[in-house]
Amino acid sequence: MIHKHIQYYAQHLKNDVPAGIVVFLVALPLCLGIALASGAPLFAGLIGGLVGGLIVSWLSGSQLAVSGPAAGLTVIVFNAIETLGGFQGLLVACVLAGFIQLILGFLRAGIIGAFFPSAVIEGMLAAIGLILIMKQIPHATGYHSSYEGDESYMKETAESSFHEFLEAFGGLSHGSVIISVVALVLLALWTTGWIKKQRILKLIPGPLVAVLWGVGYNETAKRFAPDWAVTSEHLVSLPVSAKPTDFFDNFVLPDLSYLEHLNNPAVYTVAVTIAIIASLETLLSLEATDKLDPFRRIAPTNRELKAQGIGNIISGLIGGLPMTAVIVRSAANINAGGITRIACFTHGIFLLLSVMFLAQYLNAIPLACLAAILLQTGYKLANPALFKAFYKKGMSQFLPFAITVVAILVTDLLKGMAIGMVIGLFFVIKANYHAAITLTQDGSHYVLTLNKDVSFLNKALLRKFILHIQANSTVTIDATKAKFIDHDILETLEDFLAAAPDDNITVEVIELHGKERIHKHEPLVILNERATS
Repeated sequence: MIHKHIQYYAQHLKNDVPAGIVVFLVALPLCLGIALASGAPLFAGLIGGLVGGLIVSWLSGSQLAVSGPAAGLTVIVFNAIETLGGFQGLLVACVLAGFIQLILGFLRAGIIGAFFPSAVIEGMLAAIGLILIMKQIPHATGYHSSYEGDESYMKETAESSFHEFLEAFGGLSHGSVIISVVALVLLALWTTGWIKKQRILKLIPGPLVAVLWGVGYNETAKRFAPDWAVTSEHLVSLPVSAKPTDFFDNFVLPDLSYLEHLNNPAVYTVAVTIAIIASLETLLSLEATDKLDPFRRIAPTNRELKAQGIGNIISGLIGGLPMTAVIVRSAANINAGGITRIACFTHGIFLLLSVMFLAQYLNAIPLACLAAILLQTGYKLANPALFKAFYKKGMSQFLPFAITVVAILVTDLLKGMAIGMVIGLFFVIKANYHAAITLTQDGSHYVLTLNKDVSFLNKALLRKFILHIQANSTVTIDATKAKFIDHDILETLEDFLAAAPDDNITVEVIELHGKERIHKHEPLVILNERATS
């Protein structure tokens, strides 16, 4: 078994290692920016990314999900540091949140993610794609306000993205525009059939080519045309250590102050908040990642909650930010050709090596390169063809999809998903409402058919059909297809049966009673017993 696993991962190394490098290049500035926006030490963001890449990647049941600090938790973390009197209090809350997630995993709460309709999940992906495009335009044009919101789909993004998008065109940097435009052309070229036919070129991921182009252009421009080079504020900014061992000095280990914070009730409130928000974002991201997976693999949600719980416990114990599974990095992973968990692990390895040895070289990467990579990812998530496809499916699919997109853009991820769920649920109820009971007429003969489960929600429809039945007619009430009939429905039908003679209505009843509760299907029970014996 172990040999098979090793063989499986080994055969996909050619795809996973380059994809891991791409994810690393995307995750690196985001880890730093999220830490900065959270009011936490910059290294705390890197620790969260390291734990997500090196540890959670192996504990997770998903082959493609990438975990790390999430911009969606930025506001919560920032407020927690102020409320709890310092960063140490947040770390305690992070550890407690991890234990809560572990408990949720053992209680099998991961099933919550399965109740989100497909149209709502696709709407979330499209909204994130649009947010990515809006948030990356400023970096692609050289307008720099805040990097921390670039993968966020919480309130900060919703309120600021469009304004930054417009402002970006008022402060163009020639160097950034050239880098991003050429990078986008290279990325588009790398998706063509011609590149895929080239034996050597097809082994090099397009995003890596875009990064190499950006570094090469900027270094050349600094030497020969300084006015066309990008300034330092538009480059990756990573703390440089004097020697590799300095890396370990950045960890914040538990001390006696942990015990003091455990006596503070506010710590538990923050912990529960982090656990709930992080778990919901993880489940939503996991559901979306499964939909993007070319192999259509389904990740076990309960295992994911446990993996995230352990990750947050470890991250909190060594001084890192709380984390979730993150759809943007996961989408970048899939977009770059990642196939197994080795890609996520590789991104963690490169994060580790970069902090220890390569910081000064990585600081030469223009943010415009990364912006181009994320612009392409955003376009794939919010492809116009997707909107057209949902429109063709009808309003019952298009409206939940479109409303989810708009709701996320004007509010945040969780509120937007909640609105999308309500709309989706409305159409589900509406569809079941009409499908549960049908009335057909042939002259003076009516057939009232009860299909599948008939609940109290169908009571109004049933009354409408009964009122439609004319006097001096015959009616057949056919319940052979019904598995369950609610008591309210039976009472309504019994009232009709009692009143029917008054209007000279003759009624025939087929298998109506005895379905007030769901009965086990005997052949299925026998089959299960045989399978387990």
